Order: sequence, then structure tokens, then C-alpha cells
Amino acid sequence: MPTLTQPQADALLDPEFMQKLDQLELVSRKIFAGKMRGERRSKRKGESVEFADYRNYVVGDDLRFVDWNIFARLNKLFLKLFLEEEDLHVSFLIDTSKSMDWGHPSKSLYARRVAAALGYIGLVNYDRVSFYAYSSGLQYEMTGVRGRRFMFKVLDFLVNTECDGTSDLSGACRQFAIRHPQQGIVIVLSDFFEKGGFETGLRYLLGRKYDIYCIQMLSPEEIDPPLVGDLQLRDVEDADLADVTVSRALLNRYKQNLQGYCAHLKDFCTKRGISYMFTSTEVPFDQVVLTYFRKRGLIQ
Repeated sequence: MPTLTQPQADALLDPEFMQKLDQLELVSRKIFAGKMRGERRSKRKGESVEFADYRNYVVGDDLRFVDWNIFARLNKLFLKLFLEEEDLHVSFLIDTSKSMDWGHPSKSLYARRVAAALGYIGLVNYDRVSFYAYSSGLQYEMTGVRGRRFMFKVLDFLVNTECDGTSDLSGACRQFAIRHPQQGIVIVLSDFFEKGGFETGLRYLLGRKYDIYCIQMLSPEEIDPPLVGDLQLRDVEDADLADVTVSRALLNRYKQNLQGYCAHLKDFCTKRGISYMFTSTEVPFDQVVLTYFRKRGLIQ
């Protein structure tokens, strides 16, 4: 992989914007307990280092947690309880199929910027952060990193992951669900242009009971195509060709079909507790991060 340069890093996240992210944290709509104790406090009582409360001793409790000072005063056994800490796992599934390398700015660059910003918030707060790039299945991955010191490696990963191949969300989600059994936040960044449909892939994620966010991003050229006349259109992923005469009536039908497809995706997500968002790449990505995700409760 090529070495990341500072200008390339700044193209994803400039230092001024990163300062705005420093005081934020990712929040799941559910509380997930990690296998290892993390930096995030849980409301559940455990055996970490911060005292929370007492309860009466019962036979079989670990005598190491008995408060002997209280026993000396009251001649009763009380067990010390502590706040348990938790790992929050945050994973990004980033569509890197050929269709994402389109638009000005490209959908791929937009998705990577959003992933970089949210990933940075997670790293700063010592969450377990993972990045998966997919097209025809999972192609590249960087998993389980935590701490600000990994941010440059994350940017390197995002900058140097190329767009190629045909999107297979179903296969990618199936692989991810098998490899990543831990519950946590999963953020899917894609145009969701799936010839095989998006439903099966999202059902794989729902089966693991993740806290799921689907971010659909389209370029302005896709939302309102600047096309006219007799054209031959080629699918950038599978090279299918179509000869069309672009008229006002055809463009209107295209827009209706596109709106219907996006509405179907939104409806599918909403009915199943998945947070859905649609955005044009014309909308500044920092506005999406700081405004939308705050409203949805993902960051605070």
C-alpha cells in the first residue's frame, strides 16, 4: 500500500474539523457489554475499580469483596459493588464497488470522510473501531483498533482502499456477521444500488441485533442527470449496455423510480429499527456528521 501523505490525510479530515470532534462521543441506543472491560461505564454492577454500592453478603459470594471495616463495626457482612466498564464496538461497512467512484465529489470520498469523522470520535473515546471495505464481499479490513494513536493508520487505510468490482451487500453482510459476533454499532455507507436487492444483506445484520445505521449517498448527477438525446449507457460495475433516447418524460420516470427505490429502502429500515439517512454528496459531510447524527442520538 502507498504511504499516506499529510495532504491526503487532510483531504479526509482537516485538523480544524478534528478539533470540533474531540469533545464528542458515540452513543448506542442499546448498551453492549464487551468481553473485555473498556473505558465506557455501564449502569450494571460488576467488579471493576470504581465503587458503586453495597449489598448483603450471601453464601457463595467472593470473600475478597467483603468490606471488613463494616463487619468490624456492625458484625454484618456486606459485599462491595463496583461500576462495570464496557467495550463499545463500532464497525463501518464501506461500499467500495465501482459505482461509488462517481460524482463530484465522488460518493466514495464522501463515504470515507464520514467514516473517518465518526471513526475518529470512537478512537478518541477508546471504543473498539473496525473498518470493512466491501464490493463482491469483504475486500479489505482494519479491525479492533482503539485510541487516538491509530488515527493516522485509519486514514491511511481509507485513502488507499480502491473502488473496484460489483457490489454484493448480501455477501458482505453475511461475512461480517460471521466474523463479528459482538453486538455494537454498525454503520453502512453505500449508494445501495444492488441488483440483487439490499434486503437479504440487512437481514444478516438484524439477525445479530446490531445497532444499525444505513447512510445512502448519491451524487447530484444521479439525482438529476444532465443527460439529453440518443445515448448508450454502460453499467460501471458489470458493463451492461443500454441504448436510450433521453427525453423529459424518460427523465421524469427515472426520477420517480429512483424516489420509489429510496423510499422502499427507508421503509424497510424504519420498520425494523434501522436508522436510515439519505444525502446528496452536495451536502457538506461535516454538516451530516455534526447535525444529522446528533439529532439521531449517535453522537453527543
